Amino acid sequence: MKLIKILFPLIVLVNTAIFAQSKSATSYVDYVNPLVGSDSEFALSNGNTYPAIATPWGMNFWTPQTGKMGDGWGYTYDALKLRGFKQTHQPSPWINDYAAFSLFPETGKLKINEDDRASWYSHKSEISKPHYYSAYLADYDVTTEITPTERGAQFRFTFPESKKSHILVDGFFKGSMVKIIPEERKIIGYCRNNSGGVPENFHNYFVLVFDKDFDEVLTWKKEKEGKEQISFTKEAEGYHVGAAISFSTKDGEQVTAKVASSFISLEQAEINLKREIGEDTFNQTKEKAATAWNKELGRMEVDGGTVEQYRTFYTALYRVLLFPRKFYELNADDKIVHYSPYNGKVLPGYMFTDNGFWDTFRAVFPFFTIMYPDYLSNVMQGLVNTYNESGWLPEWASPGHRDCMIGSNSAINITDAYLRGIRGFDIETLYEAVVKNSTSKGPVNSVGRFGAEFYNDLGYVPYDVGVNENAARTLEYAYADWSIAELGEALGKPKKEVKLFRQRSLNYKNVFDPEIGFMRGKNKDGSWATTYTPDKWGDAFTEGAAWHWTWCVFHDPLGLADDFGGVDKMRSRLDDVFTTAPTFNDSYYGQQIHEITEMLVADMGQYAHGNQPIQHAIYLYNWLEQPWKTQMHTRNVMDKLYSSAPDGLCGDEDNGQTSAWYVFSAAGFYPVTPGTGEYALGSPLFKSVKMHLRNGKTFTVNAPENTKENIYIDAVQKNGSSYNKNYITFDDIMDGTTYDFSMKNVPNKSRGTAKEAKPYSMSVNKK
Repeated sequence: MKLIKILFPLIVLVNTAIFAQSKSATSYVDYVNPLVGSDSEFALSNGNTYPAIATPWGMNFWTPQTGKMGDGWGYTYDALKLRGFKQTHQPSPWINDYAAFSLFPETGKLKINEDDRASWYSHKSEISKPHYYSAYLADYDVTTEITPTERGAQFRFTFPESKKSHILVDGFFKGSMVKIIPEERKIIGYCRNNSGGVPENFHNYFVLVFDKDFDEVLTWKKEKEGKEQISFTKEAEGYHVGAAISFSTKDGEQVTAKVASSFISLEQAEINLKREIGEDTFNQTKEKAATAWNKELGRMEVDGGTVEQYRTFYTALYRVLLFPRKFYELNADDKIVHYSPYNGKVLPGYMFTDNGFWDTFRAVFPFFTIMYPDYLSNVMQGLVNTYNESGWLPEWASPGHRDCMIGSNSAINITDAYLRGIRGFDIETLYEAVVKNSTSKGPVNSVGRFGAEFYNDLGYVPYDVGVNENAARTLEYAYADWSIAELGEALGKPKKEVKLFRQRSLNYKNVFDPEIGFMRGKNKDGSWATTYTPDKWGDAFTEGAAWHWTWCVFHDPLGLADDFGGVDKMRSRLDDVFTTAPTFNDSYYGQQIHEITEMLVADMGQYAHGNQPIQHAIYLYNWLEQPWKTQMHTRNVMDKLYSSAPDGLCGDEDNGQTSAWYVFSAAGFYPVTPGTGEYALGSPLFKSVKMHLRNGKTFTVNAPENTKENIYIDAVQKNGSSYNKNYITFDDIMDGTTYDFSMKNVPNKSRGTAKEAKPYSMSVNKK
């Protein structure tokens, strides 16, 4: 028994070492589990994701479908049956999908209705990777495989011996068309389903080409009410239509379908198909998709962790590289063009969509600033086009403006990109746009600034004027105003204008009550709202309570500390977040919303990592003279709330933000204040992290003594010299600096406590 106890840890160490040595030769996609976060439902989110079979930022994703057509929870891990394999553009179940259609193979009697045709399947015979998906449909003895391109995919169906094998193409509801062209082994059509944010002429045109002749063909049509009506015709158009092709198959016979789509035209869909797939075999497309993913995932190289930590890291990185998706195409002349989801025209230039900046300004876009400046430049060009085509900047686009969340966070993304040296876009137009955003509400409440007239006049959005989530809006507008001031100064705008926005950036002070040490709603007459409790969710705040929003002064943590009455008092209240019982007041919502439940089950006091407002707060100890607490909490969250499993996330993943928190934190730093070019230190998870930059240099974080117990930073060296600051800079990263961290299992309570160690804070770093 003693020998076993001795040998077992040695075996584990040897296996881990062998795995680490072979990691560089292993395809990075083999670490990724696209099923992460799919063990979710309306009442509780462990990510609220689906397996996105796609290329990085692809215009189209593909996913297995367990839920009914139109259900935002299109794939849930605990479902028992599959009813289709659909093209999807869904960024979130709460936003839902658009431009979806599906394929589905069958044998035997043809079944059209999605409930009737659904087949049992098992995760035991399911393979899910970013570049490849496979599932066995037990009811039909058919295996379906999918591999993607940016605007298309290849399907490979392996049939049993059958005289009646079928492939269905479901055009979905809310308007669709299919046309079968047997002589070309082709089906063309369009779908129009959407959840809002589209012009009247919105279509997703698709083309499918098969490698087997059709023995029989039919179409079906379904009105809003009633059953599917089958017709042995080659064409159908209506509220909900589909097509089916039939043939006999030998045992093990494989039938391939090449698929592509376009938001512009059927002709453009054909161009996309020929350009991206052409004569490629299924395996050639699969290899190209794997290569695309390995190239991007390999830009971050981590070593010195467990197998599960590698899996969790690269799974998180995969999620970061999905949104915002490309919404542009290359025409016959190889010119970049896009269908505008804002005015319905086909126009030149870039367009991107499916992103909520309320989530992604925090870490996703700062990650792009470091790792993908060229891509981010294209996104900025897309923002210029959005403004020119709609008159507003997007805040939540899917594919056009959607009324979701708060703030005018586009200003933060634009400022950080420009101040970090990213160019190639019309910054003057974007500055005009962010200034316009600050003056009034746009076409929906989430665009521009809802309540801007009160904010600009009183210095806050009042609680009692009919503008919901008013204190949260005040805080977000204030940070956006700081960003506008920074951008205006860099562009040489009039000093009076810059000063105005800088003064407005202090408006956070107007909703902070120093007597109780919390943010809270304030009435128009200056009195505090009387419905307040610090654990009241919603009301004056967005998807959180004062416990979470009090820390949302990204640009001025030390100014907030002054309002608290000093660093000690602010730090004490931040400590309370993790030790106070997770009570809640849900009277605003009238029910316990899933975000509340996710806080409760995490067992971390009032800390609600599953939602975005408080995710940065752990890092504020770098300003509050106890950075070792940041190190302790970040490692705890990484270890406790993240994994690569289907329940491996702890709330809404939200376009990569929750994953980006992990990617940054595992590297040992985090962008608390996008726009400053500073990143607060945490606790690196691996012994080595290398970021291979687009400028050809490599930024390195070494922590050779790192273990599960050695979570505290004892000392740091920058390129071999002692370094005592609590942050690193963008310039250091771009220069390919090497940081060496000495790690211990007890905190160094003297390091990082000096004034000069603290990151940027507007009240201290005045210009």
